[in-house]
Amino acid sequence: MFIFNLTYQKSLDEVNTALPAHNNYLEKYYKLGNFICSGRKNPRNGGIILAKFDSLEDAQTAIKDDPFYQNDIAAYDITEFCPTKSNNSFKSIL
Repeated sequence: MFIFNLTYQKSLDEVNTALPAHNNYLEKYYKLGNFICSGRKNPRNGGIILAKFDSLEDAQTAIKDDPFYQNDIAAYDITEFCPTKSNNSFKSIL
């Protein structure tokens, strides 16, 4: 599992302009079953994506599809972790 921590590098006006394309990117990976949940940080200086990929390399490849990444709107920090305990409803995702 991976946590993608996005930090905006540009103004919120530029973020909002690219948001529809970013949402299409999110939808693609939700349909593929890779993204589990996502959302804005509070305060709104970036976002978080909880993801499931087979490898770090696959996760890094997926990030390159994001218009936020392609246009230097957000910087990505990736944290890989191995869940060892979870809520019963979450176990089916693992």
